Amino acid sequence: QLQFVESGGGLVQPGGSLRLSCTAHGFTLDYYAIGWFRQAPGKEREGVACSLSRGLNTNYADSVKGRFTITRDNAANTVYLQMNSLKPGDTAVYYCAADRCGSGWFLDTGSWGQGTQVTVSS
Repeated sequence: QLQFVESGGGLVQPGGSLRLSCTAHGFTLDYYAIGWFRQAPGKEREGVACSLSRGLNTNYADSVKGRFTITRDNAANTVYLQMNSLKPGDTAVYYCAADRCGSGWFLDTGSWGQGTQVTVSS
C-alpha cells in the first residue's frame, strides 16, 4: 500500500499563500503520477493538480489554474502544492494520492490518508 503524509495546511486570509507537502513512505514516488485532491464540507472530493510520473507534465483543475503549482523534490521524495491567491472557496481538506490522475483526469477511488486542513477566512 502506497502511504503518504500530507502537511502544511492552516488558516490563511483571502489572498494569502500556503505550501502543502506530500511525502511518500516506503516507495519512490518518481515512478507515479501524484495528484492533489480536496474535499470541502458537504461536497464531493475533487482533483486539483496532477504531476505525471517523472514530473513529465502537470495538469490542473480550472478552478485553480494560474494560482496553484504542483512540483516534485525527488531527493525528499515529496510533492508540493504551492497555493497562491487563496479564496474562501479553496477551504477544504487536501489529500494526495498516487496513480489517481493523468492528463486531464482525476479519479476519486480507494482509501485516503488523513489529509491536511486548509481554511481561507478573514
